[in-house]
Amino acid sequence: MKTSNPVLARLGQAAERERSAGYAQPGPYGYGQPGVPQQYPGQPGSPVAPKVSGTMTLDDVVVKTVTLLAILGVSAAAAWILVPDSVLGVAWIGAAMVGLVLGLIISFSRVANPALVVAYAIVEGAFVGLVSKVYETAYQGIVLQAVVATFGVFFVMTILYKARVIRATPKFVKGMIAVMAGLFAVMLINLVLALFGVNTGLRDGSPLAIGFSLVCIVVASLSFVLSFKEVEDGVRMGLPARYSWTAAFGIVVSLVWLYLEMLRLISYFQGDD
Repeated sequence: MKTSNPVLARLGQAAERERSAGYAQPGPYGYGQPGVPQQYPGQPGSPVAPKVSGTMTLDDVVVKTVTLLAILGVSAAAAWILVPDSVLGVAWIGAAMVGLVLGLIISFSRVANPALVVAYAIVEGAFVGLVSKVYETAYQGIVLQAVVATFGVFFVMTILYKARVIRATPKFVKGMIAVMAGLFAVMLINLVLALFGVNTGLRDGSPLAIGFSLVCIVVASLSFVLSFKEVEDGVRMGLPARYSWTAAFGIVVSLVWLYLEMLRLISYFQGDD
């Protein structure tokens, strides 16, 4: 089964590889040779296929997601406390770049690598902690507000998906991928222009900036639907248990994005306090 989720895009391919490795039995002339019938488990006289040590379950994904969030939280708290204010800017920019690189490697990797996912949680936690410290220093209490809003939206989206109010149809998936790619390109261009002192109005608290943040929050919220669908498909396809780390990574990425956008949006309305 193919998938369009940019974070979990390798799950379907992984399932096919696992099935090919576990089911296709070699004949005297190799795999799939002309005239050599393929044997599958359950056929009379067929050998027993090697069993996978464990398959991915919903409980696995929940546990891994909570684990990653715990690691991210500890890393954020450590960065908040230990990093001096004098190097705050350099530190969070460095953490953001390293986190982006790790995220891209995990997203486009052909294998599930728990060590990389944990490393991402540590680095991204440091980034989130440092950014949160900057916002909390400027706007007292904003971090708690953003955390509550983020998990509130997450639980609402979980309920809506479970009740099938929102479905990950092929059109929905394609539309979401296009929108997320477009937003990423716009934010990247805006960042580059900002480094050269060009203000596009997308991040300055203006009505345009508020509208842009609202769009990002809506898209980040809907991205959970893609992750939930891929988790559901992964469990149904019987992916190896290690891919629960990849699924958890996708959910954490959406949570971090949503949290950062919540921070930014709330700050716009506290700018005059």
